[in-house]
Amino acid sequence: MTIRSLEQLAGHMLGLKIRTRLAVAACAEDFVIQACLAAYEKGLVDPIFVGDQDKVTKIAERLGADMSPFERHHETEPAAAVDLCIKLYKAGDAGAIMKGKVNTDVLLRGVLNKETGVPPTGVLSHVGVFNAPCHDKLMILTDAGINIAPNLQRKADILRNALKVAGALGIEAPRVAMLAATEKVIYPAMPATLDAQMVAKMGEQGEFGDALVAGPFALDLAVSARAVECKGVDNPVAGNADVLVAPDIESGNILYKALTSMMNIEMAGIVAGSSVPVVLPSRGDTDRTKFYSIALATLMAVSSKEAA
Repeated sequence: MTIRSLEQLAGHMLGLKIRTRLAVAACAEDFVIQACLAAYEKGLVDPIFVGDQDKVTKIAERLGADMSPFERHHETEPAAAVDLCIKLYKAGDAGAIMKGKVNTDVLLRGVLNKETGVPPTGVLSHVGVFNAPCHDKLMILTDAGINIAPNLQRKADILRNALKVAGALGIEAPRVAMLAATEKVIYPAMPATLDAQMVAKMGEQGEFGDALVAGPFALDLAVSARAVECKGVDNPVAGNADVLVAPDIESGNILYKALTSMMNIEMAGIVAGSSVPVVLPSRGDTDRTKFYSIALATLMAVSSKEAA
């Protein structure tokens, strides 16, 4: 089954009737608590709230929420809250971790700590999934939150992570656009264009399974049929990309926040490549976006277990 919308993703996970214990690091934030309450009420997760419980109580009062059913741990420091969530996961008391009001770098340092963290399964990257505004399907955007200036090999690893998410969503032969500012290779002025071309050639050689990889592609060429017609490009990815791979964190993050902040598009965000499922929305995301992020992380947790 191909999942074609975030609404269908949530419905699919609810239909499985699998409740995941979700440890929420630095949980004292309105949208985080609202998302967790919604996921709990629908039967998706049992949240464990780790953070400043004095602030949590005030938020709950403002929301009119009853926090008595939930396990709660008082921890005012975000880094310490992350460490406690990791301990809960390693002890088998939690099945996934969610980012609350804590910086991504602080969260990932805790996850990757060689002594107290959780060994990754590969390179970590941020994967965002959203309802495509011009198509009746889901699209994937990566990496908008972790890898700052990935080199050629890291971009290939980032793509592999995104393709695992595409596979879990049931997207067959996913079309991948390696994004840049132009469709031409302009080197050395625009090194991202050469990286995009090299990753595309790796795809032609079967490096990424059945995925169709093209690049360099400007964003309009990747998603707009009108741009494809204007530019006269004949490529199966052109105008119909399933996966958008940004050349660096700045462009990826700007695109992510342009979609969510200016177009009000809901986005599910997770960390891929981690052995512990990590819900990784942006701190400014809405409760609905964070709810979908929880649904995506639980999907990846189920998918990983099935693959094992």
